[in-house]
Amino acid sequence: MSENPFLSNHEAVCPDNLLKLAREHSPARTAIVRAGSALPMQAAKAAVDEGIMEPVFVGEKDEIEREAEALSWDISGFEIVATTGEKEAADAGALLGNRREVDVIMKGNLHTDAFMGALIRKDTGIRTSNRLVHVFYITDPVEQRPMIVSDAAVNVTPDMKTRQSALVAVDELARRTGIERPKIAVLSATESAIPSVPTSIQAAELAEWAGENVPTSDVRGPLALDLILSQKSAETKGLGDDPVAGKADAIIVPDLVSGNAIFKALVYLSGGCAAGIVLGGTIPVLLTSRADPAAARLASAALASIMR
Repeated sequence: MSENPFLSNHEAVCPDNLLKLAREHSPARTAIVRAGSALPMQAAKAAVDEGIMEPVFVGEKDEIEREAEALSWDISGFEIVATTGEKEAADAGALLGNRREVDVIMKGNLHTDAFMGALIRKDTGIRTSNRLVHVFYITDPVEQRPMIVSDAAVNVTPDMKTRQSALVAVDELARRTGIERPKIAVLSATESAIPSVPTSIQAAELAEWAGENVPTSDVRGPLALDLILSQKSAETKGLGDDPVAGKADAIIVPDLVSGNAIFKALVYLSGGCAAGIVLGGTIPVLLTSRADPAAARLASAALASIMR
């Protein structure tokens, strides 16, 4: 059976502007938790080669050195924090962040629940009074125009406070990556606030809150996805003069399912490169995945360096 015809043939491309902005800073000192496997070591080497990362390897020392040798990479100049097992590595990485001995924490070869569980611990983690939110910065492979999506990986059914935190995080990320006045759309299934679609009521409330609390962005909601992405749809539906409809830089989603679907659609259907980080803690967090292409892992490292 042939490949699904909707899937893109484009390969993800790490956006030039993220690398350029990341290089304006010193290399981000990054704790790679449970680093001793192929993908995290490959990602770390690529970031070091680009001049944007100083790795601190956390995990089984022999495995880390073996993976480095497989890459013909001399890591003798970098720190290794020797640990055994997932929990010990996660705790050690979280403590490095808690003490501000690193600028960024990156997930290596361990389960996400063990990794995040250590990070959110009150006394030894990186929690603040802010909510932790995940943000994707997704670019197409040709024009490299960004679409920012939150939250597509951490909060399953975010309450209004969490979505407010996501909106603030997106506003800051957009501006720090070169978008002077971000256009942020709040997703629902309609452009009207109607009681039969609760997310539309919530979207309107969030947009109204943003008007008073996030003056650096234009925020509109509710907007359906066609009105977020397509200028033609916006004009057809009488929203051609709206500052956000058809021109959005970012999307705030109502739940993880819709955010995850949009992120994967942009990646698999258009060849997008998705740089993803968790914000809201004392330092940024990289949640890498085995499915992430090399370009996305490098872009995520660059984004974390910018946002530290």
